[in-house]
Amino acid sequence: MHTVRPAAVAGTFYSAQAPILAGEVRRMLGEASLAAPALPGCPKALIAPHAGYVYSGQTAAIAYATLAPWRDTIKRVVLLGSVHRVPVSGLALPGTLAFATPLGDVTIDQSAVASLASLPQVVTSPVAHAQEHSLEVQLPFLQTVLSDFEVVPLAVGDATPEEVAQVLDVLWGGPETLIVVSSDLSHFLRYDAAQARDKDTVQHILRLQGPLHHQQACGGTPISGLMLSAARHHLQPRLLGMCNSGDTAGDRQRVVGYASLAFLEDRVGQHAPH
Repeated sequence: MHTVRPAAVAGTFYSAQAPILAGEVRRMLGEASLAAPALPGCPKALIAPHAGYVYSGQTAAIAYATLAPWRDTIKRVVLLGSVHRVPVSGLALPGTLAFATPLGDVTIDQSAVASLASLPQVVTSPVAHAQEHSLEVQLPFLQTVLSDFEVVPLAVGDATPEEVAQVLDVLWGGPETLIVVSSDLSHFLRYDAAQARDKDTVQHILRLQGPLHHQQACGGTPISGLMLSAARHHLQPRLLGMCNSGDTAGDRQRVVGYASLAFLEDRVGQHAPH
């Protein structure tokens, strides 16, 4: 087993220089904390985009800013993202002990990995993770907002929503476990068409109406699995923010859509710690 999966997109999707990256992430989180709604409890799950930070970083930051009150509560992050480069049958673990970013190494929860051994849809594929950006770009945000955590990184390929939901059910845990699904929305539509499609997609997510197809969201499979689990566990989704690349750093002829959502447990008496 290789010990550490090196950062693959540092210097392209985000800065490879630790002081610059740390400053950029803190700045985005600071701005997001002014825009992010105050939530009545700790999110059990988040959906966050995964483009370069200049395009979608501010929308992702709105999701991560909601975690600030639970900085010391969340100890494990189950991170699911779609594969973009290497086909995968099922959900792939990287077969490493940690992921590296310019901000340091993030340890992989080996006990959680072992708990998945009996699920046939969970495989190990270092090559699927080697150049994949969808999981990596979430890590600097998590490293900044959480104090001490481990990650369970799963690259989702050809799988059913039910197979994804089975994995989430095994890893569900309690308040110490956060689920993050990394996904963008529509790709390469004109600005107005993208806005309309993305608004419709978000409505499907808010109503827990799946499955989503990949023209709606590149992470349609992990989102659909999350929606199944959310319905079973009585989670309530909330939209935190959305935009597209035409709003941030791209032209409006071919845009990519982004949204951040939080899923909250429907429990009475859940309060942020003081």
